[in-house]
Amino acid sequence: MREAEVKRSTLETEISVGIVLDGTGKSSISTGIGFFDHMLDQVAKHGLIDLDVNAKGDLHIDGHHTVEDIGITLGQAFSRAIGDKKGIFRYGHAYVPLDEALSRVVVDLSGRPGLVMDAPFTRGMVGEFDVELVREFFQGFVNHALVTLHIDNLKGKNAHHQCETIFKAFGRALRMACSIDARLEGEMPSTKGSL
Repeated sequence: MREAEVKRSTLETEISVGIVLDGTGKSSISTGIGFFDHMLDQVAKHGLIDLDVNAKGDLHIDGHHTVEDIGITLGQAFSRAIGDKKGIFRYGHAYVPLDEALSRVVVDLSGRPGLVMDAPFTRGMVGEFDVELVREFFQGFVNHALVTLHIDNLKGKNAHHQCETIFKAFGRALRMACSIDARLEGEMPSTKGSL
C-alpha cells in the first residue's frame, strides 16, 4: 500500500494528514471550514484516495493559514506515499463539468513544483470559504508534493460549481497519474531515469 501520515504543528495550526493512494475514496475530514471539508471529500471520492485530515487553525483570524498548511501537509504526505514513482503513469488529466461550470486539471508527477492556475471565480466567498484560498491550497500542495499542476476553470457562473469542478478534476487527474502502468513493468517514466 502506498500510504503516509504527516503531522504539522506551528503557532498557527495543528494538522494531521493520512493518505492511502490505492484506496476506495473514503474520507474523514475536519478542517473547521465546512465548504473546504466538502472540497477535500471530492478529492478523496473522485481520486479513489483514502484521506484523513484533522486540522485546528487560527480561524478567528481567517482561513488562510489553515487552508495553506493543509495544502503543505497533504503535499508532504503525497510525496511520501507515491514513493520512487517507478511504474506509474506520471501524467494525469481530467475535465469535470457541474451544470454550467467546467474545469480542466492536468498534473505531472515530475519532481518539480509548478502551479499555473486560471480560475476567474464569479464571487469571493462560498459560505465561509474565501475562494482566493483555492490557489493557496494548491500552491502549498505543489511546493511539497513536487508536482506540476495546471488548473483551468473553462466555464462557470456559480462559484460553488467552479470550485467543485476544480477539486473533482484534481482528484481524477491524480488518480490517473498515480495509477500503475502494467506496460512499464516497474520502470521509471522518464528518459532521465529519475523523477
